[in-house]
This record gives sequence, C-alpha cells and structure tokens, in this order.
Amino acid sequence: MNDLTLTDFRPTTKLVVKETRPDGPRFPVIDAHLHLSPPFGGNWRAGPVERALDAMDAAGVVAAVDLDGGWGEDILDAHLKHFKERAPERFVHFGGVDWSRWTAHGDRFGEWAAARFRAQVARGAGGLKVWKPFGLHVRDQHGKLVAIDDERLVPLWETVAELNVPVVIHVADPVAFFDPLDARNERWEELNAHPEWRFPSPPFPPFMALMDAFARLVRRHPQTTFIGAHVGCYAENLGWVAALLDACPNLYVDISARLGELGRQPYSARRFFLKYPDRILFGTDADMGLETYRLYYRFLETDDEYFNYGLSDTPAQGRWHAYGLFLPDEVLQRVYFENARRIIPGANG
Repeated sequence: MNDLTLTDFRPTTKLVVKETRPDGPRFPVIDAHLHLSPPFGGNWRAGPVERALDAMDAAGVVAAVDLDGGWGEDILDAHLKHFKERAPERFVHFGGVDWSRWTAHGDRFGEWAAARFRAQVARGAGGLKVWKPFGLHVRDQHGKLVAIDDERLVPLWETVAELNVPVVIHVADPVAFFDPLDARNERWEELNAHPEWRFPSPPFPPFMALMDAFARLVRRHPQTTFIGAHVGCYAENLGWVAALLDACPNLYVDISARLGELGRQPYSARRFFLKYPDRILFGTDADMGLETYRLYYRFLETDDEYFNYGLSDTPAQGRWHAYGLFLPDEVLQRVYFENARRIIPGANG
C-alpha cells in the first residue's frame, strides 16, 4: 500500500463523539450573503418564487440577501421583479459596479459608479456588493491595477454612506490561495483541482497588501457601513480582524463560507463571537440548500466535536474537521437575525 495517493486517502475516525443534527435554527435567520443565480447559486429565478420561499421556510430563513445584482443591471432588475415584487418582505437584492467601464470614464469613474449605484437604489437595491476582482483584476484607463483604497472611488463610498445602505466587500480569498502551490500549502488539493483560484505574487498583489489597503479604506470612510465578507476576508487571523473591528465601528463581518476556518479554531472563534456579538452577520455564500444550513446551525449552536464542515466525504477546503461553538442564545439571536435587520434596509423577514 505504499503507492496510496492522497486523492484515495479516506481516513475514518475512531473517535466516539456526540452528533447533533439540528432540523432548524433556534431563532429566525436572515441569510445576509447568498446567491440566487448561477454560477455561485441555484437558478431560483427559473421557477416560481414560491419554490425559493419553500426552501427558505424549510431552513428557518425569514429573509434572504441576494448579492447577485452586481453581475449586471439586467440581473438586478430581473431579480427585483421576480423576487422582490412578489415577496418584498423576504428578499433584499444588492447592486454592483461595472468595472469594465473604467476605461470609458477615466478618472471620473468614481462619480459615474456613484450615479449608477444611486439609480440602482432608487429602483430597489438594498446595498452594494463589491466582488474580489476589485484589487486583483480591475484596471484603470492606463492599464494600471486599481488599489482598493484608490481615492478616485471616494464618490462611490460617500454615496453609499449618504444612501444609508451597506457595502458587502470581498477583497481577498484564503491566504493559502496566495502561497506557492507546494507540499506546504494546506489547500493543495483544492488549488490543484482549480489552478485558476490561485493568486501568486507576482503578478497579483501580496495578500497582506490587499488587507492593508482594505483596512485603510474602512478607516478613511467612517460614515460608510462596510460588511467584510468571509469574516473580513481573513478568518485565518481573527486577531487581525478584531483589531480592525475595534478601530472601525463602521465595520461588520459575515461568516459565509468560512466554517472550515472558524471551526478548526473553536476557542478563538467562540471568544470572537462573544466579544463582537453585534458586529457579526450570518451568511452562507450558498444557494439555500437545507443541509448547508443545518451544518451552520450545528456549528453555531452545538458543542459537537470533530465533524465534517462540508457536505462531501472529504472536506473541500482542507483535510481537517470542525468543532461547534455552543453559542449562548443572546449571541445567536444577534448573529442570526438582529444585526442584519439593523444595518440592511428591508431585511426584516
């Protein structure tokens, strides 16, 4: 058996530990980070809105914050018509920025993007979603990579503040995605299967260069409400995220797609939740699958040990397991529901 490959390695734990399978959450849930369109979510627009509502009801989700509007005006308008018009109390849809228009508008791009977003909010958008090409791929009219804290975008951030809506911002993927793909990379299997997910430096900026620029952006715009997607894009270092939360009352984070990171540091993660119960939003970055929701509820509510944080036999993000946080009710209520209701207009359920 010396020729066993990593792909074929399927260790079975011999631990005898408690297994809790929550049918639903202890309190109503607002999913503040999900997708209702391909490629990141299910194609929920293909069927009647009742199909999506049934999925939400089955999972205990009273409101869904859809971040797919940034893929284009047509998608935002279609989602507003299909979901928001038919169930206004259950859906919030975020708009986005068309970065491809920077060449056409040059140094006035920030003003153009601000006006475009203002029009999106007038049509019904409840916030702004900024995707990770910002900081990694977006270039200006001179072909130069646009920095996350580029001052030409000040009109956009000021407009978001004026309209009193939040911006969900995703500026970097997991740290390992920026590291060499060698025997020390903890996400080797995932990145070997998806080499397009890697961001080596060069040509991409180093991970910490992105995070430092993000921190400067949040500090420079204290009137703008930022929601750092995926635990502020740095779930591997909760101390760094905590320091930015302490410095910036305008910053919140969501926990979407980071059970694998949070669940392998249960002591640090639990302390993080207990210290910042008013600054953390529930989110999945998924497509309203019932089993995905149940995994999140298990992680947040139970003291289960050493369980698979994903739905595949081998956890997709890395070969480790997770531990539950066993959060108290007063924290669960805020993370599940109250924080999103407070800062996202229309997220009421």
